[in-house]
Amino acid sequence: MNSAPLRALRIDPRDNAAVALTPLEANTDLVVDGETYRLLDPISAKHKFACVDLALGDTVKMYGVVVGRTTQVVRRGAALTTGNIAHQVGEYAIGNLNPIWTPPDVSAWRDKTFAGYHRSDGSVGTQNLWIVIPLVFCENRNVEVMRQSINRALGFDSASRYERYAGSLVDALRRGASPAELENLRLEEALQQSAARAKDYPMLDGVRFLTHGLGCGGTRQDSQALCGLLAGYATHPNVAGVTVLSLGCQIAEVKMLEAEIAQRAPRFDRPFHVFNQQKHGSESSLMSDAIRATILGASRAGEQTRSPAGIDKLTLGLECGGSDGFSGISANPVIGATSDRIVALGGKTVLAEFPELCGAEQSLIDRCVDRPTAERFVSLMEAYEAGAQAVGSAMHFNPSPGNIRDGLITDAIKSTGAAKKGGTSPIVDVLDYPEKVSRPGLSLLCTPGNDVESTTALAGSHCNLIVFSTGLGTPTGNAITPVIKLSSNTTLARAHPELIDFDTGSVIDGSRTISDLGDDLLQRCIDVASGEIPTCADVLGQQDFLPWKRGVSL
Repeated sequence: MNSAPLRALRIDPRDNAAVALTPLEANTDLVVDGETYRLLDPISAKHKFACVDLALGDTVKMYGVVVGRTTQVVRRGAALTTGNIAHQVGEYAIGNLNPIWTPPDVSAWRDKTFAGYHRSDGSVGTQNLWIVIPLVFCENRNVEVMRQSINRALGFDSASRYERYAGSLVDALRRGASPAELENLRLEEALQQSAARAKDYPMLDGVRFLTHGLGCGGTRQDSQALCGLLAGYATHPNVAGVTVLSLGCQIAEVKMLEAEIAQRAPRFDRPFHVFNQQKHGSESSLMSDAIRATILGASRAGEQTRSPAGIDKLTLGLECGGSDGFSGISANPVIGATSDRIVALGGKTVLAEFPELCGAEQSLIDRCVDRPTAERFVSLMEAYEAGAQAVGSAMHFNPSPGNIRDGLITDAIKSTGAAKKGGTSPIVDVLDYPEKVSRPGLSLLCTPGNDVESTTALAGSHCNLIVFSTGLGTPTGNAITPVIKLSSNTTLARAHPELIDFDTGSVIDGSRTISDLGDDLLQRCIDVASGEIPTCADVLGQQDFLPWKRGVSL
């Protein structure tokens, strides 16, 4: 533990910029790595200042790589802002690939297990779910009707907690309650508890209903990608069975979905019920048959039980959203440390969000296990950038106003910090959306930077857990995969405890190390995977599902 917290940090010795860990006043002296700096401007926490005098057009470095270029002269000790630097990245090339990796010591974890649901294909689920999916947006209403009917019947309707609160407010109004009495009528304690589970089916974690806006009217490639994504969900280790609603005339045909399922699971043997509205007869016949099949299937799925599985059966998705200037030095490196531990134990981890790898290309290329893997990464990155430029955009438009306000003033600063989620292990595979992860080790998955599109894709690629860092806060969850959210700073964790599962702010104040927290996060992953601790997103009923309509989405 440090005797005095650091006030600023130069992340890499090659950097010519430093990040403020606390608010810094102008005209004060500050010592960083043994050098004294006179600050010329006030520097907000999470923001950066120049460590050297920078001329017009000079490159700015953080994390040891180029993250920007100056648009005017910047003096040593001056604040770096959107007014004096712009996005810039270094050139990259595929060289001699021979990644050398020293895995972390995982001897203490070798015999650790989690309690999961074992499937016939050898995969292991961290949840036990039944899913209802439409092949086309025309069936969304029917899916919603099924959601209301089935979830209320089984006791899985998390929104009912709010309905009870709304009902109590209406009752109070009818009794003539005053505004002050209504103000004191608070949401019941049930909101801080896990969602209710049906007593009749204690091992069923829920029935999930996925709606979307695709399946017809777009390109055939869109429908093919949708069917690939839905096939990923149908064959996912967390899914025990599937109900499919089809209109009957859409581009995303049942046979297209079945072919995608066969590609991912040639011996697929889970319950799979398809209902075609145009062939079924009346709506009441369609809905009664679909509800009956789902209730019966879910009840049988609820008879399954958890049993021990090794850490090598975990596939961990690595995600970030609502990032801030601390994400790249606290939460993301902690995720990276956990990723390295899971890889060392024979598991799989997946780094997504290609727009948020812009600037980190060379370091990722150098970690690829062979040339074809590196070439595919470069090809997908360049195709993504070309697609963005074709519509007058570019990768560097990725940072949001919130990112910029909290210190991520160029996409390269955001991206190089985001890449830390991938740890240090070799990259064994590069996947295009919506391909399935198959090789033990770290894989890259081409997805947008959009949080929900990306988490949806990670689940579709068979991640059975997702860890998600945030510096600003987000309620994001997923329909079938538990999402463990990490805060980059303790202020956020205290302000929004209903959103945050794990706080890494102790890295910033120096009271904990990244390695220690990497161990703690791995234990949290085991606890969540075993069903012992619900995630905040699951408590809130945050069951996000947003397919990527393949195109420009940053």
